[in-house]
Amino acid sequence: MKYLLLTFALGLTLAACNKTAAMKETPATNYPLTTCVVSGEKLGSMGDPFIFNHEGTEVRLCCKSCKEDFDAEPAKFMAKLK
Repeated sequence: MKYLLLTFALGLTLAACNKTAAMKETPATNYPLTTCVVSGEKLGSMGDPFIFNHEGTEVRLCCKSCKEDFDAEPAKFMAKLK
């Protein structure tokens, strides 16, 4: 009985891990670009993209440091997103 419960608990844990991994691989939205609007670098090339909302629109940058440049001229970079 103890082994049955242990096996069941292990199965639940593995199922939860697989679901979490699948969620990371599948984007929540249909983001139109594969590159950073600020640097032009491929999203994911600098680790996980920096994701935020600007006036209700999701923006993905290659890294958090690009946010400062984005904030300086948001209209310029939002035009690239459209």
